[in-house]
Amino acid sequence: MKYSISLRSALVGTVGLLKLVSASSVIDLDPSNFDQYVGGSKPALVEFFAPWCGHCKNLAPVYEQLADAFDPSKVVIAKTDADGEGRDLGQRYGVQGFPTLKWFPAGSTEPVDYSGGRDLDSLANFVSKESGVKSRIKPPAPPIAVQLDSSNFDDIALDPTKDVLVAFTAPWCGHCKSMKPAYEIVAKAFAAETNCIVAQIDADAEDNKPIAARYEVRSFPTIKFFPKGNGEPIAYSSGRSEAQFVEFLNEHCGTSRDASGLLSTQAGKVLALDEFASTFFSASLPDRPEILNKARDYLVSTFGSAKKEANTTAEYYVKAMERMLSKGEGWLVKEQARIAGLLASPSLAPTKLDELKIKANILSSFVAKKAEEVYEEAADVVKGATESVESFAEKVKDEL
Repeated sequence: MKYSISLRSALVGTVGLLKLVSASSVIDLDPSNFDQYVGGSKPALVEFFAPWCGHCKNLAPVYEQLADAFDPSKVVIAKTDADGEGRDLGQRYGVQGFPTLKWFPAGSTEPVDYSGGRDLDSLANFVSKESGVKSRIKPPAPPIAVQLDSSNFDDIALDPTKDVLVAFTAPWCGHCKSMKPAYEIVAKAFAAETNCIVAQIDADAEDNKPIAARYEVRSFPTIKFFPKGNGEPIAYSSGRSEAQFVEFLNEHCGTSRDASGLLSTQAGKVLALDEFASTFFSASLPDRPEILNKARDYLVSTFGSAKKEANTTAEYYVKAMERMLSKGEGWLVKEQARIAGLLASPSLAPTKLDELKIKANILSSFVAKKAEEVYEEAADVVKGATESVESFAEKVKDEL
């Protein structure tokens, strides 16, 4: 008997817990309680649904979030089964399809049809606008992609000194919403590239429609690349993942970034100076000054009149050679370790990260040839050992 009572208590407790966990903030209406919630001192949004309706099932989790987003003492978020207990209510308000959403102002049983989007933001914005009650939804972070409109489109997208990728989107477009996270990641990754801009425009906004028409935008999202020099825009037809956007921008902007925003392992490197660097590191000490002088001559002849950034980057090859001549090869190991430690710091400014990454890339050029020589030596040893074993095996075989 004690066991039965304990089991019953446990079942009652479990059922109570399940009810608590599954409690909904959406008020269920039927003809018996409709007047209690609708037409009183609080405005109400009512969903007329049917249990078998696929669109209603898709809306259900969003509608629950909507109810949680508003203070129930100020706004009523409710629903009624207009194909079941609430059939009479559905007929009273002329419901002909599911789901139907109607807004009842405070003190009124004469509703206004809701015809906006069924995403959380659209619903919450409607309720806030009609009721004057702020939702509990935290505002989204400001977009990272440069925002274009009719007032700044030509100044940014058609800037002859910049490459600009433009996504023509619409707020209601599902594909645009699906693309947005990847597009924002890429915009953040290229934020340090002042001449390679990742931008977006609401092409369905009334003021921006003439721009969309100018570039024959007929669907969303449409993505176009505007190259520097005011050339004709290029239609973007690759995929919409971070990696695919990054690959496209690196190819068309001449950049060297990955989706995290870091420069690639080739950024800042100069092929001819790579060869000088690896030859310098592999050479004997007496031969290194001559190689350094050749690198200096190449630097002057090639970058003497080039832009400052390229010249500064190339100069680091020569500076590294000078440091190794005066301080020995140990300087290279210490400098690589120092830079690696700084690159791991989360507080560095993007420009400083770029500078350090380029230095790390250049320093890696010094050991490349040496590593190749070590590998070749190791391969020769393995090959020689293998040949010796095979020779010994043949000898043993002949003796047997």
